[in-house]
Amino acid sequence: MADRLEQHKVVAHDAWLEARKQFLAREKDFTRLRDQLSQARRDLPWERVDKRYVFEGPNGQETLPDLFDGRSQLIVYHFMFDPDWEEGCPHCSRWADNFNGIIVHLNQRDVTMVAVSRAAYAKLAAYKKRMGWSFKWVSSSGTDFNFDYHVSFRPDELARKSAVYNFTVQDPGVSEREGVSVFYKDPRGSVFHTYSAYARGIDMLNVDYHYLDLVPKGRDEGGEGPFWVRRHDEYRR
Repeated sequence: MADRLEQHKVVAHDAWLEARKQFLAREKDFTRLRDQLSQARRDLPWERVDKRYVFEGPNGQETLPDLFDGRSQLIVYHFMFDPDWEEGCPHCSRWADNFNGIIVHLNQRDVTMVAVSRAAYAKLAAYKKRMGWSFKWVSSSGTDFNFDYHVSFRPDELARKSAVYNFTVQDPGVSEREGVSVFYKDPRGSVFHTYSAYARGIDMLNVDYHYLDLVPKGRDEGGEGPFWVRRHDEYRR
């Protein structure tokens, strides 16, 4: 990486500006394609959620319709926190750092966002306090929610190295995986599952990756993935 940067092409301003304008055309094409993809995502068919799920959180027990908190749209971040773990996943913690401060803005657009994990609520609350977060976080312990949305895996699936994750059968690797699911509640109170994404599908929800993509070294992960990530109170300054 260092050698490549040292040998990077350097030009005069006019040449730099011309190259930048040419690339701007490609960026505009990408923006238009992204808008089209976003509309196609919204146009996907929905599925009705008839199963009853009861979560434990700061307001006690709440059902999935309760989590909408008076709004019609709900985003659930599937935060990796196995019931046997003492800490939440460091990578999901990084995602939480990204979304913690934006929920107040989502609320203004008829959107509620919460995190859901299988760990007991007491563990979630303690870890949330340690991390200094304010978002609502509820436990799905005792329900099939995480299993139904394919972000938690039973011991036999782990032993077989075979489970459904990211819409395909594969080895999930660990008992919990990351993801996001979206729901809509109509005026009659019916709830619908509209979208889910997993693995690299949630990249677009991570703001710091988008900033890293702007700088000369990029993500600088050498094909190893986010090996460098720690919880924000674990980095050496």
